[in-house]
Amino acid sequence: MSAFGSDKKRVLLQGNEAIVEGAIAAGCRFFAGYPITPASEISERMSRRLPQLDGTFIQMEDEIAGMGAVIGASLAGVKSMTATSGPGFSLMQENLGFACMAEVPCVVVNVMRGGPSTGLPTNPSQGDVMQARWGTHGDHPVIVLAVSTVLDCFQITVEAFNMSEKYRVPVVILSDEIVAHTREVVTLPSVGEFEAYNRVSPKMPPEWYIPYADNSMGVPPMAAFGEGYHHHVTGLMHDVRGFPTQRPDEIEALVGRLFRKITQGFHEIQKVETFMMDDAEVAVIAYGSVSRSARRAVLDARRQGLKAGLLKLITLFPFPRHSVEEALQKCRVALVPEMNMGQISREVKRVNQTVSIVKKYNRVDGQLITPQEIYQQLIKI
Repeated sequence: MSAFGSDKKRVLLQGNEAIVEGAIAAGCRFFAGYPITPASEISERMSRRLPQLDGTFIQMEDEIAGMGAVIGASLAGVKSMTATSGPGFSLMQENLGFACMAEVPCVVVNVMRGGPSTGLPTNPSQGDVMQARWGTHGDHPVIVLAVSTVLDCFQITVEAFNMSEKYRVPVVILSDEIVAHTREVVTLPSVGEFEAYNRVSPKMPPEWYIPYADNSMGVPPMAAFGEGYHHHVTGLMHDVRGFPTQRPDEIEALVGRLFRKITQGFHEIQKVETFMMDDAEVAVIAYGSVSRSARRAVLDARRQGLKAGLLKLITLFPFPRHSVEEALQKCRVALVPEMNMGQISREVKRVNQTVSIVKKYNRVDGQLITPQEIYQQLIKI
């Protein structure tokens, strides 16, 4: 059941608050975490909202335990989430890798701030992009989504839960301090305007259940603990019944399936938005709060006769190569502004193959990249 009733509702929300409402709308009923700036409002609002819906909120002793509790709740059949910022995200990596190997659906929100270490607790950054992709050891696929507006925070959180449940994989949402603390009036969707996807449960009798059996989607049905189905869970490489294995054929089959279930879903996982790209000669490729500045800069550039456009990345990983390649083939120059030293610009250059000129613009001083800064870079181009 939706948390919002049957009618659309206009509300003033902060980005962090909208993430909470999106999670609840998607069916999240368990949250475990530890307070940390600039993500604490997510925990605070969850602590009030979940008890109203017979859900569970737990403040754990640290982020390691928080991630462990989220995994446990999901294995018990409850849609689960945690939220943190850079230092806490670092602590979650071991359990996040466990969730990837055991194929446990869950959502992890990282509200990025300046780093490394304790860095700049109250200032924005986009320095955790590559950590979201490669933070856990091992070679495995991930899904990483970025939010840039308050409405994004609601809608993309719903999408994150849907992807997590459908593909049995942890999904990381990257926000940043600017988006997290921006307040906007948004119209939340009414019941029936969005889908809340639920994981596929086994339909066979318990004695026939094989917890990691392959199928056409590469996503095995998932039984909840306590429903009578035998389900062995381990972080080790395992066979189709969940027991540790060192057989090369079983290991290769497992790793291949983990990748295949994501690659088969590229068409719905890889999400972007375009703005004035139809006739653009110069493309700005941006994500998160920087894409808001980029949108205004594109409008300002258009007023001066420069045919600029914006490709806003919602999915950062798996990297939306097709959409980026299309923009690069259309435009003679691409500008990638980021609040880091160039983490996504490297990905853009990787797929460019000298088709276009790729330029980057970076800030790492804890300050927002403004529309005027991006506009000036466009004029130089």
